[in-house]
Order: sequence, then structure tokens, then C-alpha cells
Amino acid sequence: MRILAMILAGGSSPALSILTAERAEPSIPFGGKYRIIDFSLSNLINSDIFNVAVLTQYKPRSLNDHIGNGKPWDLDRAVGGVRLLQPYVSGEGEAGAWQRGTADAVRFNLDYIAEQRVDTVLILAGDHIYKMDYRPMLRFHEESNADCTIGVRSVSPYEAHRFGMVGADSSGRVTRFEEKPRRTLSRMASMGIYVFKGSALVDWLTGPGAGDVDFGRHVVPGMLKAGQAMYAHGFDGYWMDAGTVQAYWEANMALLAETPALDLYDPDWVIHTRSEQLAPAFTGAAARVEGSLLCDGCQVFGGVTRSIIGPGAVVEEGAEVSDSIIMNGTVISAGARVERSIIDKRAQVGEGSIVGWGNDPTPNRVMPNQLNTGLTLIGKRAQVPAGLKIGRNVVIRPRVVVSADGGEVASGETL
Repeated sequence: MRILAMILAGGSSPALSILTAERAEPSIPFGGKYRIIDFSLSNLINSDIFNVAVLTQYKPRSLNDHIGNGKPWDLDRAVGGVRLLQPYVSGEGEAGAWQRGTADAVRFNLDYIAEQRVDTVLILAGDHIYKMDYRPMLRFHEESNADCTIGVRSVSPYEAHRFGMVGADSSGRVTRFEEKPRRTLSRMASMGIYVFKGSALVDWLTGPGAGDVDFGRHVVPGMLKAGQAMYAHGFDGYWMDAGTVQAYWEANMALLAETPALDLYDPDWVIHTRSEQLAPAFTGAAARVEGSLLCDGCQVFGGVTRSIIGPGAVVEEGAEVSDSIIMNGTVISAGARVERSIIDKRAQVGEGSIVGWGNDPTPNRVMPNQLNTGLTLIGKRAQVPAGLKIGRNVVIRPRVVVSADGGEVASGETL
């Protein structure tokens, strides 16, 4: 079986607020030292798949810098390896100037698929957090002689509206597919992992599905209706779509459990990443660290509780950080307090300031449905002055220098 893996990494993900203001979702830091796309890339090489294409569109610079030539994942190869397929304006006569969805992104690169001379195409999302050996699914696909095999997992009926829901018979053959239904009898949700027979994918996207934009909304239901052989393959391991601020925060905090569902310490399934050359983490004589992850190069002189401190971040003496994610290079100055917050890279929290202050539960006025549980977000390179109190469900956009006028930013505000 000759396989090409294609990772879709182009979405804008507005539900992640300032975390995707300057980067695509797959490039967001996760677990301190990793990026979200590291999980898909690591799953591939751990599954002995070394022919990989990453399809980008939305703000790809951070992702391009992170992946580079693919060396951290052993993908810097003369044969196979990783190729970054950048978006382009389509020629005259093609539908749309830019790729409009997941299927459209693959259609724009059918010439690349043809050049690879593969018989199997594995389609993955670059914004999911999980550990999965793809080889059993690929074997099942081949043995079933399927045109398409969909990776599925069991979900609660209360989550069905978030996913494409799959119905299948006892052999695994798909009999029904509903994209994000309000109600359904099925309990199997699509994971956004598809294995296609290469010829079937190309024939569909250039034939009956020439106008299809997305795999979930168009390609899968269209191929099913046309009677093509489609099968479901179950997965019962950890899998998370951290597509909202709340889901992202919860997925990070879950890593702090004594026995986390996602084991980052498994020597038999290493999650690889591009790491900077930094000194070891340092804790000062007065530091207090409880139930937290400390990354390379960070320095902690104050208190850290149930938090993730990213590479090169600094928590100065007298500062307190709890239930928070502090990303690369951010400085929490002396006497500051950070509670239930996500602070992006290279931000500055001034002396004696409070981020996540008070008990006012007012939802964020700009995104009330996504930010209403008390999380406060500070954007990349933002600066919080000394002595300022920032309430709950607040968003400080990237590179903003917050004014200290009035001494307080009320809950629910966006600056």
C-alpha cells in the first residue's frame, strides 16, 4: 500500500478568540512545549507513514516556521518527507478564488496527489489532540476494499450536534451519515479522519463531487448516496477537538491529573516537536509549585498551582499563578496574581496587577457563547501595567498596551 497523508491545517477558528488572531489553530501551543499539529505529525511517523503533505491557508507563517523541513519528526527525507502546500489563487474558470473548505483544499492539490503515485490517501485534521496508530485502520480499509473509511468514536448524545454522526451495519459498512444533527439515534461520531482509495477520491472530486466544498457536509454524504463502498472504523482512545477556548483550557488542565487520559510520557509513542535550545526549568528558593507542568527555560520564583508554565516564561518572586496557561516567554511580574487565565506568548503582566479578578460572571460581550465560565485571555505580546485589576471573561487582544486609567477592566470587556 502506497500512502500519502494530507493534514488539513487551514481554518481560522474564530471560537478560539485571540489564540488564533496571529496563527492557525494547529499552530497553537499545547501542553506547554507542543503545538497542536505535533500530535497528527507524531501519529504518522509512529505509524511508519513518512509521506506527508500539510495544506495551509489561514495565517500559516507560524505553522511554516514550526514544521520547517520536518526534521523533528524525521520527515526531512529525499523520498517522501513533509511538503507544505500553500494556498494559491485558482485559475480562470475554477470555482472560487481561494479554497473554500476541506474538500476544496484537496481538490486544489490533486496534481500533487497524482505526482505521488499512491493508491491510498489518508486525510487528517491538524487541529485534533490524540494518539492513534493509523495502521489498523489502513489494514481494515484495504481488507474491506472500501472506497472510503471513516474513523469514528462513541460520543454522548448531548455532543452529537458537534459532529458528523455515522450509522453502520455489523460489518462496519456505513448506512447513514448526518452532519451535526440536532437529534440522532447514532452514537458514532466522525473524527475527521478519512482513508480514501486514491482513484475513488480523485474521480469523485473531478466528477460527481466537482462542486463539493467539505468532506463532512458534501463528500461523505454524496459518496454514500451514490452507493460507493464506505466503512466505519472505531477508535476508543483519547481524542479531543479543542476548537473552543473552554475546550482548549480543559484539555490543558486535564494534563495535570495524576493519571491523565493523554499520556505524554509514553516512551513507546513519543510526541515529537520542534524545541528551542533552552536551559532547564529553574525554581527559586522561595518558589512553591503544586500540580503543574514547567517547561524548559522557565523560571519560577513565586507560586504556581495547577498551571502550565511555557518555555522561557518567568514567574517573579511574590507572584501567584493558579489554574492558568502561561505561554512561551511571558513574564508575570513580582506581586502579580493570575487566576483562571490563558496568557499568550511574550506578554507582560505588571507588578501587583491581578488577571482574573473578582467574582463577576458577566459573559464576554463580543463572544458571550464562547467565553462565559470566568476565563480571561491575554493576547500575544500584550502589556498589562502595574496595579491593574482585570476581571473575568475579559479579552485583551494581541500587542495591546492596556491603559491603567481607572485601575480596573470590568468583567466581560474586550480591549
